[in-house]
Amino acid sequence: MFPRVASKALDVFTLNGFRCYNCDMKVLAFLAILFVSSAAASQSGRRAREIRVPVPLPVEEANEPKPQAPPADEPPPVTAEKNQEYRCSEDGSLARIIDADDPGELVVAAKETDSRAVIIAKPKPSYTREARRQGVQGFVVLKVLFSARAKIGRIRVVKSLPAGLTENAIRAACKMEFKPAMKGGQAVAQWVTAEYIFRLADSSIFTP
Repeated sequence: MFPRVASKALDVFTLNGFRCYNCDMKVLAFLAILFVSSAAASQSGRRAREIRVPVPLPVEEANEPKPQAPPADEPPPVTAEKNQEYRCSEDGSLARIIDADDPGELVVAAKETDSRAVIIAKPKPSYTREARRQGVQGFVVLKVLFSARAKIGRIRVVKSLPAGLTENAIRAACKMEFKPAMKGGQAVAQWVTAEYIFRLADSSIFTP
């Protein structure tokens, strides 16, 4: 229905604030269509409410540290073996000796010396965790060369134990301090037998 103000029949026609005097039916129909179209356009012009769907954030993968492989040029640790000879090193690692005795150093048997080498300090070897886990006990026998310069020349394995105990015995022997043997008023080298006892409760060192 259209609002309408009547004065005389079709003399004055009011539509949405527009007045038409002496309008015929065609004009009235045109005005009605124009009004309906403008109302529909105003309704369709309203924007629909925008709905935003939350987008899940990408899950970042944790950067777990990858195990690093040892350098290719780094040699594997030396494992002490029976009847092999080793040299002491500053960092405590073992270096196997494959050359013969030093011909420039005079090595004298204990019974041929004027005075035998005297041990001043005898460090005790320690147990390894693997040996304690396996319950390894026993003794390691080493032949230690006491040089005339009061240094450990080389160490020979006579009897060994597994689980790193032989290596620990060699490291302890490398820390021994001694007074060199004497013959004819000069210091000489001498082989000394060192026996290391390994017990789970404790360990001790014995020399002849």
